[in-house]
Amino acid sequence: MGKRVILIVLDSCGIGGAKDAAAFGDEGSHTLAACSRDSAFSITNMKMIGMGCIKDALPYDKPTGAGLGAWARIEEASQGKDTTIGHWEIAGIISPKPMPTYPDGFPDEIIKEFEKRTGRGTLCNKPYSGTEVIKEFGQKHVETGDLIVYTSADSVFQIAAHEDVVPVEELYKYCEIAREILVGEHGVGRVIARPFVGEWPNYERTSNRHDFSLQPPRETVLDLLTKAGIPVFGVGKIYDIFAGKGVGNSVRTSGNMDGIEQTLGAMESQKDGLIFVNLVDFDMLYGHRNDVHGYAEALTYFDDRLPEILSCMQKDDILMITADHGCDPSTPSTDHSRENVPFLAYGERVRPGTDLGVRKTMADIAKTIGDYFGINTHDLDGESFWKEMRKV
Repeated sequence: MGKRVILIVLDSCGIGGAKDAAAFGDEGSHTLAACSRDSAFSITNMKMIGMGCIKDALPYDKPTGAGLGAWARIEEASQGKDTTIGHWEIAGIISPKPMPTYPDGFPDEIIKEFEKRTGRGTLCNKPYSGTEVIKEFGQKHVETGDLIVYTSADSVFQIAAHEDVVPVEELYKYCEIAREILVGEHGVGRVIARPFVGEWPNYERTSNRHDFSLQPPRETVLDLLTKAGIPVFGVGKIYDIFAGKGVGNSVRTSGNMDGIEQTLGAMESQKDGLIFVNLVDFDMLYGHRNDVHGYAEALTYFDDRLPEILSCMQKDDILMITADHGCDPSTPSTDHSRENVPFLAYGERVRPGTDLGVRKTMADIAKTIGDYFGINTHDLDGESFWKEMRKV
């Protein structure tokens, strides 16, 4: 059996405490703390590994003794708080500039070029909730065939269309056109296909969502692993986030439940390399919808399934659990929040009870993974903490 790292991103599960939170309008945000006050919250297994040992990660909980793994509080060094920038940093790239956002909608030249190349009109062109936008503009879209174009506080260009009006593959082609247009100063992080079905006012978004991401500006740890002949398997939207770069086999998921099942399946089929997992429901279904109870239930569900993942681990496996940003469901904002993120590591190769302190960048995770696999990560940002947490 070869070496494996199972890296799971609990999308948006921040732990507050970002020094620059005020600059992002997020002072006081703390996603995990907000969820921990809900009656549905229980993360016994993550606390066992070390979540309860991270200072101020669970401020309303009783202090926990020494964890069975390694743990850290990690600051985000990139100038952004979105999914793309967060995952790029986890993979070894610090982004010094934020990606462009469009609080007033996209400029006329972008929309006109998009309409010209797709042959369809557009509706909305404002920041909007994904569920509300199809409720408000869905009927007109069905009547006219015009595409619903909207954005959010993130660097995204989203296109919603009814699957009976615009077949999914055609919608993907329109997204590829948008991706070609949105470069340079308008290089948004993601163009997102948002297909939906049903009858007004009960439209429902489908699992045929697809993200067309900006390619990382340089090589990530995924590229370096692949070049070294070490497999990289993506679960969830990992392939989309990295525009496929450095990702070998991958599987999309319909939500957290499916994501956990696919992770267990990958641990059965992939006997070496990196299994990189994104569990999106925390962010998409609960953080952005200010659903504290739902978020707490989702964390409890993941924690309840964690023993299954642990039981599938091999001798040289390391499980890593982290997040890419925050999305505090208890604040008035429905957007991502600037927060530190947790880091947990567990496995026979990890020294129990290891406090890795406060790390200055999520890129330390990439350097550590590279160190564990013995590849050259000189060109990646961050510093490895493998020597600090390895069992000797």
